[in-house]
Amino acid sequence: MTTTRPGSPPLRRPRRVGPVLALLALGQLGAATVILLLAAPVPVPLAALALLIAPAPALVAAATLHPRAPGEVTGADLLTLLRHLAAGALAAAAVLTLGGALEARSWPLAVLIAAALASDALDGPVARRTGTAGPVGARIDMEADAALVLVLSVLAATVVGPWALAIGLMRYAYVAASSVRPALRRELGFSQLRRVIGGLQGVALLTAVVPAVPMRMATVVVGFALGLLIFSFGRDVLTLERAEAAAREGSSPR
Repeated sequence: MTTTRPGSPPLRRPRRVGPVLALLALGQLGAATVILLLAAPVPVPLAALALLIAPAPALVAAATLHPRAPGEVTGADLLTLLRHLAAGALAAAAVLTLGGALEARSWPLAVLIAAALASDALDGPVARRTGTAGPVGARIDMEADAALVLVLSVLAATVVGPWALAIGLMRYAYVAASSVRPALRRELGFSQLRRVIGGLQGVALLTAVVPAVPMRMATVVVGFALGLLIFSFGRDVLTLERAEAAAREGSSPR
C-alpha cells in the first residue's frame, strides 16, 4: 500500500498514454458526430468517411507521445491534445464541406477554430509552470499545430481557392524535403519572427470561415499569410543550407 507523509500532497496516478489516446479518439468521434448533426442530411458513405477521418489526429498524437519514456501524459500535454480533438472534429467538417453537406463559413466552426487556436497559448505556460517543458512536449505541440493548420487550410481552400492548401502542406513538404537534403535536418535556432508568422497562419485561416468577414478580405488575409509563410520557410532553408556548406568547408582537408 502506498502511503504519504503527513502534510505532503497526495500522490497522483500518472496519466498513461494508451487510455488518454483512447479517450481522445472517442472524443473525436463524438465531436464528429456533433458536426454531422449540424450538417444537412448527409449520405451514409460521406458520413462514414467523416467518422473514419475524425480519429486521424489521435494517430498523430500517438506517434508524437511515443518517445516519452515513462509513457505518461502531462497536464500541458492534455491541453495540447485538445487541439488534436478539435482537429479531428474539423477534419470531419472538411470532409462534409468537400462533399457539399456543410457550409465552411459558419459560426459553429468559427467558434470551434477560435477555441482551438486559443488553447495554443495555454499549454506552453502550463508546461513551464509545472516543470514539464521539454523537447517531447514541444514536438507534441508542433504536431498539433501542424495538424490543425492542415485541416484549416482544407476548409479555407473551399472558400478562397485550392492555393490555400499550401499553408497546411508547407510544413509537411519541408519534412519530406529533409529526407533528401541533410541540411534541412539541422537544428534551427529560436526565431521570434518564425513564431509570430506561424501563429498568424491559424488566425488568417480562421478569417476564411467567419461569415462576417467579406470574401475579398478573407482572400487577401490568407494570401498575405501564405506569403509570410513562404518567406519564413525560405529564410530557414537558406540559413540551414549555408550552415551545412560552412560545416563541409570547415571539415574539408586543407
